[in-house]
Amino acid sequence: MTRTDLLALDADTLAALTNRGLVKRATKELDAGTGASVSLAADATLRGRFPDGTEVSLPPGAGLDQGSCSCGAPGLCRHLLGLVLAYRRTVEERPAADVPPADASARPWSPGDLDDEALTTAVGRRAVASARRALARGYTARLRHPSAEEPGARAELPTCTVRFPGRDAVGHAVTDASDDMRGEMIALAVWAFRAAVEADPDAPPSQIDVGGRESRSGTGEAALDTAVSLVDELLLDGVAHAGPVLATALRRVRDELTAAALHWPAGALTELIAQLDDHAARGAHYRAEELAFLLTELHARGRASANGAPYASLILGSGERGDTPLRRVRLTALGCRVGGTPAGRTAEVYFAHGGAGIALVLRRHWELAEGRESTGHELASRRIAGSTLGAVARSHLVSERASRTPGRSLTIGTSRVAGTSVTPVGTAWSELPEPLLVRDFAAHARALAGLPPRLVRARVEAESVHVVEVHEVGEIGYDPAEQRLEATVTDARGTTATVLASYNPHSPGGLDALAAALDGGRGEVRHLSAFVRGSGGGLVLDPIAVMTTAGVIVPDLAPPPVGGRLAPTVARRPEDPITGALESALSCLAAAAARGLRHLPEGALTGVEESATRLSRIGLATAAELVRAVPAALRQAGPAAAVGAWVEAQIHLVTASELRSRAL
Repeated sequence: MTRTDLLALDADTLAALTNRGLVKRATKELDAGTGASVSLAADATLRGRFPDGTEVSLPPGAGLDQGSCSCGAPGLCRHLLGLVLAYRRTVEERPAADVPPADASARPWSPGDLDDEALTTAVGRRAVASARRALARGYTARLRHPSAEEPGARAELPTCTVRFPGRDAVGHAVTDASDDMRGEMIALAVWAFRAAVEADPDAPPSQIDVGGRESRSGTGEAALDTAVSLVDELLLDGVAHAGPVLATALRRVRDELTAAALHWPAGALTELIAQLDDHAARGAHYRAEELAFLLTELHARGRASANGAPYASLILGSGERGDTPLRRVRLTALGCRVGGTPAGRTAEVYFAHGGAGIALVLRRHWELAEGRESTGHELASRRIAGSTLGAVARSHLVSERASRTPGRSLTIGTSRVAGTSVTPVGTAWSELPEPLLVRDFAAHARALAGLPPRLVRARVEAESVHVVEVHEVGEIGYDPAEQRLEATVTDARGTTATVLASYNPHSPGGLDALAAALDGGRGEVRHLSAFVRGSGGGLVLDPIAVMTTAGVIVPDLAPPPVGGRLAPTVARRPEDPITGALESALSCLAAAAARGLRHLPEGALTGVEESATRLSRIGLATAAELVRAVPAALRQAGPAAAVGAWVEAQIHLVTASELRSRAL
């Protein structure tokens, strides 16, 4: 008899389950000859006795936290780790003839092979009961199934990651969720793998929608319908006529959507409310086009979910709770972006969560004294996460007080007991997993081309943030009209990508610092962290930070230029007529939404018709017909009838514009 679950627990997995210090101490004791003598009972319970008389035992099918030790230490102690290490060494020292060969004909294992009775034994009844409530709401999981090359399995849940180190090791799964939620998340991951195998035993899907459809029933359905009705009222009356009653109603239904775990519509409403507030305060962040997009998005998500679209939880947001505390988590900083208004500055620090293969964002806002300006370089000395912004944006961050939302925003708490440490990032970017680390530009461009439209895509922050491995930097130039730096970079296969970085008024030294880094003035470029999008079958990179042989450069935190000179001027790119026509039509419809369909003058209707004519001239007949339907419905049947025509035209134009930007 062999405890295969314990053989899967190498030093890294044990360190993830506890901490590296305990593992090192237990290993040192074993090497010194003071480890446990082990025995395996007939019921597969592993027992051990240490030279000092300490006795430990570990029952089958259970996690290390369910083992017992006579030392009396709370939680996982070094003796339990020592028991596992001693057993592994005992098995490794057996003659090869005593180790049974693996069954090559057997189907690859899956965490979903575990039945619910064994799952309850592994994580406990309370955790399974809590997980069933989440299962009833429904959730989406992204899965990496075991293979001969990679025997472990991984499930990316909406708010955490669960990793299974090997066969029969479900009870020893590693997750970044906090200890009190660990069992619940393991159960959800097991059920996701089970659903994938049931969907296709021979080729289980890598993404699966699991559980019920409560997201379109009861309170959630009513709240979503109310939200759509309210945005229709806003479309009819316009931003200028949106009074406090409508704003209050939008906030109330936003809270109802959040309570019903419909996070993506709730997020759209949050941004819509912010647009209304910015308009009322004459803020710099109000944009009619963004307002129109949010109105369209709420309609699109409501329609897609009501029509039974696949992966409903991706359209409406996960059925998971809105915020998940994380246990001790290690993150790698990817730089930061600085933005703001005349009244304040906001820093967004991006992190790679290597264990989950995703990017997260930590946001911090500072109010400014009246009349005071503050650049990104000055913000670099501000305190954040127990250190300075400049240090955090270039470092490893290890925290026991972090939490994560389904939208992948990060919060770092403060505590006298459990803190946050910051250490140099070193060369960690090169060790990140793919696709968080992009090595093959062409392959990543193909993956981006298959994404669903933004209108119904999951509202994930930092979704497009990646680290890009750079083999060579090509030409560098500057477009003074657009205030934009342009460059080309090449991967190891010779495929090029375009770097486009626009001037940030809150970080006046940013472009100069970026140009110097790309030009080799601060060491050879190894990697870029960037917002990555597809265009014309290739990649376009909007850089966040640059890793060179001299270290990490964060342009938005760079000091103002001193006698610097940007790269040579590049020729302006000709405007694409199709893009121009689509943007013109979207601008006209956005202006109509901002004014309100009830308050449109004849001149505005004429402008919409002219944009339709422009679409028709370049061959976009369907788009032109949909746009013309808006003023036609308004004149013939009134504003209420024009709402549906406006939404139809917007959905078509927004989707066409997005697909066009991918093609250019």
